[in-house]
Amino acid sequence: MRRQEFLLLLLSVLYFVRPHTAEAAARFAGMPIAPGQTVRADVPLSPQEKQYASEGGNIPPAQAIAVIAVPPGFDPKKSWPVLIVFATDDFKHLNRDDLTNIYRTDTLASGWVVLAGDGPEYPRHGTSAWRAGMTLAALEALYRSFPGSSKWPVACAGYSGGAKQAGQLSPLFYIAGCKLIGLYLTGINVDRLSAGYRDLHPGRGFLHTPVFISVGRDDKVAPPYTQVAVKTSLQRTGFDRVRLETFAGGHAVKRTHLREALAWFQKGAPTP
Repeated sequence: MRRQEFLLLLLSVLYFVRPHTAEAAARFAGMPIAPGQTVRADVPLSPQEKQYASEGGNIPPAQAIAVIAVPPGFDPKKSWPVLIVFATDDFKHLNRDDLTNIYRTDTLASGWVVLAGDGPEYPRHGTSAWRAGMTLAALEALYRSFPGSSKWPVACAGYSGGAKQAGQLSPLFYIAGCKLIGLYLTGINVDRLSAGYRDLHPGRGFLHTPVFISVGRDDKVAPPYTQVAVKTSLQRTGFDRVRLETFAGGHAVKRTHLREALAWFQKGAPTP
């Protein structure tokens, strides 16, 4: 083949391949995203989300911050489980910080997408309503970015005060249409999930949501007896899929428990 003919053939291949590759690249809220990569995007707040954010005297920001990471082999045309994470209010932690520092590695290795929503900065008052507005904005960004993702299964996770936030807000996400398949709660000493159920009235079907409680046997912040009390309270409310597992350690996240919880949720979380 002559050099000129070879160059013409190469140009024709590039002409057809390059547009296809660009179209296939996944984008979240307009930002390119690749497996294992954490992407941050500015996303709009709906009027309802701004109203949530304003509770307690907070001033809603112009935009929320959505952070996402996707696992190896991510194809937005397929269905993927999504873990929404919440951080404690202590020390003004942001949800996106816990996504990166606690959950990302094991969540992605388990084949899950991990998502968090925040304001640009920590609010003046760290209310559950603020977290609700920011997280719903991140979910809406997910839905806009990947058609069909509104039907993807969703679980919520939280450590310490973040576990309380996950419990308080998960009924709201259920009411909003999320296909909720589980809650991972670690270092939790107060049952805010039952309170959220009573306050928001998501319906009795919500009581079948699997709940995995991970307990450090040497936890001094949330002593084991308080976490056992959370399990008892949930069962008294009517939750029928509550699993409590202990580990040797203190007030921390047990990575193997996180993976166990995600696998349990995907299996349909039979009653333990």
